[in-house]
Amino acid sequence: MTWNDVSQWFSFFYEYFIENGMSNALAKGISTLINFTIVVLLLILLDVLARRIIVQVFRRISVRSKTTYDDFLAQSNFPRFVAHYLPVVLLRVFDPFLFQYFKSLSGIFLRLTDIYIVVLSVFVLRSIMRSTLNWLNTRERYKDKPLESYMQVFLIFAWVVAGILVINILTGYSVTSLTAMGAGTAGLMLIFRDSILGFVASIQVSVNDIVRIGDWITFTKYGADGTVMEITLSTVVVQNFDKTFTTIPTYALISDSFQNWRGMQESDGRRIKRSIFIKQNSVRFISDSDIDELKKINQLAPYLDHRQKDINEHNEMNSVDKSLLINGRNQTNLGVFRKYMTNYIEQHPAVNSEMISMVRQLAPTPEGIPIEVYCFSSDQRWEQYEYIQADLFDHFIAAVPYFNLELFEVPSGKDLDALKANLPIDS
Repeated sequence: MTWNDVSQWFSFFYEYFIENGMSNALAKGISTLINFTIVVLLLILLDVLARRIIVQVFRRISVRSKTTYDDFLAQSNFPRFVAHYLPVVLLRVFDPFLFQYFKSLSGIFLRLTDIYIVVLSVFVLRSIMRSTLNWLNTRERYKDKPLESYMQVFLIFAWVVAGILVINILTGYSVTSLTAMGAGTAGLMLIFRDSILGFVASIQVSVNDIVRIGDWITFTKYGADGTVMEITLSTVVVQNFDKTFTTIPTYALISDSFQNWRGMQESDGRRIKRSIFIKQNSVRFISDSDIDELKKINQLAPYLDHRQKDINEHNEMNSVDKSLLINGRNQTNLGVFRKYMTNYIEQHPAVNSEMISMVRQLAPTPEGIPIEVYCFSSDQRWEQYEYIQADLFDHFIAAVPYFNLELFEVPSGKDLDALKANLPIDS
């Protein structure tokens, strides 16, 4: 098949319309439209077939290959992007025949295909870079290197070059002239620094989904703690919980550190992390009579029976002298209280049982022994969260005396006066 045959094929509809009495101009327009539609449909079909063939071939190669680099290429859609080259190249080949009656359209169409090739090349390059980054991250020597930042700089440079090439295609300016123009605008960039930073930051905030309108953020540097109401090119407006407003420069969202509570709001629970402080001199071993008394607490009876049985068996096996309570293994009132707190939060209907929950003892402080509750409420709303947290600690504080424990509290003026008078504090 020669180029002359191809030209005759593209002239088929034009000659048919002319033979049937259609005007020359109308025949050219309709025949060009029909030829263009047919070619586009065929190229779309070719693109689908080529994409499937190339992707399947690439997958087979990556499965058989021992290296993992081609696996990362497949994951980054590299074969799909490469498959798009074939239709656009064929479209450029057919361009002289498609627009043989409209030379001006041919030039416009060639420019559009050139722009498409430039943009497609950047996507192919991005796939290669991302695959290289993922592959290097699997290597021990590169795991602690800031490869992501290097890739971003390289891709920014690639998009700048692509932009210059697109302008060159559209306007006909040489790359050298465009480079000189870029150097001339460097001064303007310094003048409009804040506006440019805000523009770039707003794009990054949007693309990377850093902040959305309606998010609750805490930005200590600017005194912001509330809901994002507006995001503009230069500022972000935050309504604080005291109903005041704080404005933050948009570029500060990518240059400084702040806290976004969206993850908590979208999760299944909100964290409760609070401690009560136990006086150290109130902690002691518990006797059998103490255990019998504590068994009256419904949540503790099964635990105490099982725990004490294990302790007794251990002590008997090792012939422990229990005339002194310190010998062998023993339970403490603080340990039993921690178990009670654990059982209580696990059974509390407002605590999310699907998320982590525990009661832990922290290192002693001058204020006593911190017993920390760590769990998640099932309701993330601030007001309900505070109710749930207060309800838990109201109960724990009231339960402390039942375990012969004491809470630490800094002495007040009345306490000091009572001590001076050598009177009991409770009097």
